[in-house]
Amino acid sequence: MDKYFEELPLAITISDKDGNILDMNQKSADVNSHGQKIIGNNLYECHPPHAAAKLRQLYAQQQVNAYTIEKNGIKKLIYQVPWYENGKFGGLMELSMEIPFEMPHYVRQPKPQTPDTQK
Repeated sequence: MDKYFEELPLAITISDKDGNILDMNQKSADVNSHGQKIIGNNLYECHPPHAAAKLRQLYAQQQVNAYTIEKNGIKKLIYQVPWYENGKFGGLMELSMEIPFEMPHYVRQPKPQTPDTQK
């Protein structure tokens, strides 16, 4: 895992196009059973049938999947996204981060265009 991701306070897990775990940062190793020993294992074998079916769908359709979970009094955002190399589907990357139970939501409006910015 790139040094920039090792100490981030979020879990990063990267898998290949067949669902094999390629890499994970330390936070991911800390929250996943067996830590970095699961590198090389297949995601489908690490998940219950309903979750494995959802993963198969994400791989087949190269989709983004985002949701929140709560476990042991901690709320997390899970964001699963396809990654590509030279335009070819490489697999999925999962980001898992702790988030507050209540958090602000802002709607940002685009700035109006002026004649100088319309070029």
